[in-house]
Amino acid sequence: MAKRVAIILSGCGVYDGTEIHEASAVLVHLSRAGAKARMFAPNQDQMHVVDHCEGKPSDGKRNVLRESARIARGDITDLADLDVSEFDAVIVPGGFGVAKNLSDWAVKNKDFSIHPDVEKTLTDFHKAGKPLAMCCIAPVLAAKILPACELTVGHDKESDMWPYAQTAGVLREMGCTHVNTHVERAHVDVRRKLVTTPAFMCHAPIHKIFDGIGVMVQETLKLA
Repeated sequence: MAKRVAIILSGCGVYDGTEIHEASAVLVHLSRAGAKARMFAPNQDQMHVVDHCEGKPSDGKRNVLRESARIARGDITDLADLDVSEFDAVIVPGGFGVAKNLSDWAVKNKDFSIHPDVEKTLTDFHKAGKPLAMCCIAPVLAAKILPACELTVGHDKESDMWPYAQTAGVLREMGCTHVNTHVERAHVDVRRKLVTTPAFMCHAPIHKIFDGIGVMVQETLKLA
């Protein structure tokens, strides 16, 4: 039977929602593997709206579920209605929406909290022994719900290639084991069935990010 995978989105657009290329890569790799994907998002307002030309907040409000529907081509479901028993794994693409809409990491850093529906969903998947996969900044969610887990957000030394490397240090402060990982690879915490890859935490050619997400998807399906 085809593996069934839930994907949690956080809006549409890197600065205030889901990183679109990451979400698309996840969908392509799942499709190539013969898996069935279904997309979900919380039905709530975004933390704020960012003008992606200027990279600055702008006026107005947008709904996370409705914005995520742009990526899902309209085929999306309220996260509150996700039934874990219907799926074999869950994947969370990155983008600042993870840190702004699925959690308040962007405001509170390591003292952050996770949106209740997101936390319940991820915890329920873990309790059911089903794999969790996260890329880019999304592994911070795993750091919160899986104490002492192994994960990666790339490298722990800041450089032009790794501009967000300080995140690794914060995850270590939270008690996690951060594993430096190349953008084209993924790290697997076998014990906790957690798969992570750096994606756009790295300034790398987009095909390398695409390939790394492919490894994440492959390793996740192996665990499912």
